[in-house]
Amino acid sequence: MAEGLKPGSDEAIESRYKKLRRNILFLMLVMSLVPLTIMAVINYNEYRRTLRGEIVEPLRGLTGKAAHSLDLYLDERLSAIRFLAYAYSLEQLSNKSNLKHVFWALSSQYKGFIDLGLIDEKGIQIGYCGPYKLEGKNYSDQAWFHEAVVRGVYVSDVFLGYRRFPHVAMAVKRLEEDGSFWIVRTTIDTKRFEDVIHSMNLDPSGDAFLVNSKGILQTSSKLYGKVLGECPLVISLSPVGTQVIEAKGPKGEELLVAYAQLSHADYVLLVVRPGASVLRSWYSLKREMLVVFLLGILGIIVASLRLTNLIVKRIEVADIRREAAFRELQHSHKLSSIGKLAAGVAHEINNPMAIINEKAGLMKDLLETSGEFEYREKFSTLLDDILKAVDRTKTITHRLLGFAKRMEVRFEELQLNDVVKEVLGFLEKEALYKNVEIRLQLDENLPRISSDRGQLQQVFLNILTNALEAVEEEGLITITSWQDGPDRVAVSVQDNGRGMSKETMEHIFEPFFTTKREYGTGLGLSITYGIVKKLGGDIHVASQESVGTTLTVFLPLKSKDTMEG
Repeated sequence: MAEGLKPGSDEAIESRYKKLRRNILFLMLVMSLVPLTIMAVINYNEYRRTLRGEIVEPLRGLTGKAAHSLDLYLDERLSAIRFLAYAYSLEQLSNKSNLKHVFWALSSQYKGFIDLGLIDEKGIQIGYCGPYKLEGKNYSDQAWFHEAVVRGVYVSDVFLGYRRFPHVAMAVKRLEEDGSFWIVRTTIDTKRFEDVIHSMNLDPSGDAFLVNSKGILQTSSKLYGKVLGECPLVISLSPVGTQVIEAKGPKGEELLVAYAQLSHADYVLLVVRPGASVLRSWYSLKREMLVVFLLGILGIIVASLRLTNLIVKRIEVADIRREAAFRELQHSHKLSSIGKLAAGVAHEINNPMAIINEKAGLMKDLLETSGEFEYREKFSTLLDDILKAVDRTKTITHRLLGFAKRMEVRFEELQLNDVVKEVLGFLEKEALYKNVEIRLQLDENLPRISSDRGQLQQVFLNILTNALEAVEEEGLITITSWQDGPDRVAVSVQDNGRGMSKETMEHIFEPFFTTKREYGTGLGLSITYGIVKKLGGDIHVASQESVGTTLTVFLPLKSKDTMEG
């Protein structure tokens, strides 16, 4: 329970129901959503694993085999060049005829070689066999020469050079025992690269090509341009093994990309397939699973909310009924007590009033038989006032006895609007004194009812008196009457006074409950409630603090006795 809340306060009760609703809803959601989520995750992973086995793994295997073929092709040529470098001496290869013979043997055994050159440690090409005149060319200022010197082997990116067709340069360093070195350099065409890629037998929508680490195409691409063009795909590549990833194309299209890093060159083999066709079934299932999952969650939440609200509402209604029954029992006991007290008070008052009535009547008789004297008229008027006061007191005690259920109700045909106007006649001076406006909105076509005029006068007198006490000066009281359905009429008294809290409204019809601490007895509305119930009607109250209060009296058109008759 929240700190500072009284156990029986409205805030504490509301907090208890909120906590109960929250706990029930939490348990329902946990018991429903956890199994659903576990099942969805298991199904998702199982289907993804199956799909990977059917689509992703074959693509990974195909890419890995193609990359291995390209690596093998480059390795064979590097091995051949390395063999030449260590099988022959510099003097042997410097001989032009020997170099031509070696190149002829090399190109006949290994396809793709275009030329063969011999470069000394100063970077001068001292021997060359090929279609161009490159003998004597100085390579000392070129990066590939220094890389070959440092690493011992060099494989270039694809370039055009003098030949104007794609080729790759390879160089192997031969280190002599005296520390000197020389380099064997050759170029090969990239047709073999194209042959390996074509042998992958990709479907028409797929594509495969080589790129270097700078994203420059090393072979032509069906989708992304010619050789030595910039590849528009932006992919974070991992140098380890063959990977398959999902990526976005230049136009935002979904792609399935497999890639593998070659071992002997700064090349990456990329195999691209449109994700829309390859992963259509996967996306479709994933979308359907997501929709079903979300709909399931939404259905569970809605059902849990409704069921929780229904359960808590029924508990709340049961609590309210139990509390209402308990209050009704208390109210009955209090009414019984006040009835007995009212009966006793009425009897005690009636006895001296009877004596006063007899004595005043005797005095009036004596006055009428006596002769004229100076104050005869004054005495006669005073005796009449005494007798009227006694009669009024008698009426009040009879009403007290009526509240105690010791006086029979006398039903008669009457117009409810007339009763309201009669009561207003008693209160006009008080309303005028407080400068309170009383506004009448009475239905002129209101049907006549069968009820007790005196009892109704007491009801509206009590209600209007309370309304006058509730409003400030220059306040407003509105009295409205109407027919409420075929069997009853209603009168409401609305004021713009200080209003009442919910706690006060729960007790206003209980005997001895009052907000007028100095002089209130707490009997007015309790007696009013009892009279209305006895007449077969009902009374409702609506109030808001600092806004005002509306008391509505509902009365049947015919009394029970009349209907039974």
